[in-house]
Amino acid sequence: MKTTFNSDSIGNITKDLHSANQKFLKQYPGISHDRQPVHTVYGGAQIFSSDTAKKMSGVALRTLKEYASDPKILMKALGEEKGDAELWSKIYGRIQKKMEEEAVEDFRIDYEDGYGTRPDTEEDGHAESGAKEVAKGMAQKSLPPFIGIRIKPFSEECHKRSIRTLDIFLSTLVGETSGKLPANFVVTLPKVTHPEQCAALVQLFEVLEKSHKLPAGSLKYEFMVETTQSILSPDGRSPLRAFVEAGKGRCTGAHFGTYDYTAGCGITAHYQTMINPVCDFAKHVMQVSLLGLPVLLSDGATNVMPVGPHRASEGKPLTQAQLQENQAVVYRAWKLSYDHIRHSLATGFYQGWDLHPAQLPIRYAATYAFFLEAFSSASERLKGFVEKAAKATLLGDVFDDAATGQGLLNFFLRALACGAITPEEAMKTGLSIEEIQSRSFMKILERRR
Repeated sequence: MKTTFNSDSIGNITKDLHSANQKFLKQYPGISHDRQPVHTVYGGAQIFSSDTAKKMSGVALRTLKEYASDPKILMKALGEEKGDAELWSKIYGRIQKKMEEEAVEDFRIDYEDGYGTRPDTEEDGHAESGAKEVAKGMAQKSLPPFIGIRIKPFSEECHKRSIRTLDIFLSTLVGETSGKLPANFVVTLPKVTHPEQCAALVQLFEVLEKSHKLPAGSLKYEFMVETTQSILSPDGRSPLRAFVEAGKGRCTGAHFGTYDYTAGCGITAHYQTMINPVCDFAKHVMQVSLLGLPVLLSDGATNVMPVGPHRASEGKPLTQAQLQENQAVVYRAWKLSYDHIRHSLATGFYQGWDLHPAQLPIRYAATYAFFLEAFSSASERLKGFVEKAAKATLLGDVFDDAATGQGLLNFFLRALACGAITPEEAMKTGLSIEEIQSRSFMKILERRR
């Protein structure tokens, strides 16, 4: 074959290209392949106990049975009457199983908006009692797989109170547990406006780790995108990457705060919803700023609660009209939440917030429907792609190229982790569970070659 290039003539070009490629790889080390919970449930610190997750699971299951005692009722409530009845029967069964085994995947003990402003002595007490309940939950193995605390923002008005709560909580916790932290423990920093707030939190972590002899780097944080300044800084750039870099490897996630952000945009309460276009803009900025980094992204919450206005009292049961009104309120809230979650999933946000246990069945209904509706197609595509050693393939009218493999694998990793599909179903891809859990499509191909 005729060629023009030789090592001497292009040596400087490839050397510069190699250097630039290496710099890029350091800047974008790759997304996290760790398990991501489908939600974070927030609850005020004043009511947290070691068995909060268990209690919430019980309420969630009872709510499902009370308002949707079979799959057809659930389908109708969510506007899926014309859906696949067999599929929804499977979804319903898996929702029940999830409610019984692990309804709460992630919980944040809240000292911010869900807690409010209280006298210092009261917050001091709740910081201490919250830590003791976490220690008790560790001993009883009653905590959810992911847990943490949300402190107040590091604003000029709140940072001293926030730092004191952080200090009391962590000092008490490690004192109760002989220096151990719960698995997947994280501190949530809300309303971040500049990178120095994240940097300050990291410096506080370093002091706490040294004082309590915790392994260096064991304390992690996530930040909340709730202000317009976190999307566009005074220099006209997105500061989100700087929020992560300030963490020196400690930042695990970025969570969108729907209602603070929309309020900051001047949007009135009636239109402050997760599907407002300003939210999609902000979340897309989060994606283009942070994807390629080992930081998990989360959407916000639906703030309309599926709770009926009428409650029965002793000797005074609800009338038929009151029961119907309760049902109508719950169904409207469920449908709204379902639509919001499906929108999040379709736009690449696989985690969101839940604020009430009655929302949990719908979190899983939306998530399971999202994965199971696409399961057959995704299985065939991944199986064909692997069998052809990742060469470009055409399956029906869908073209898959090299970029597709990891995306398909991620689909099954997420579906497995949340209980949408079983290990036996995942193996219909032609991959073993061990291969899927390797989390790397390229490693699978290398081993098979």
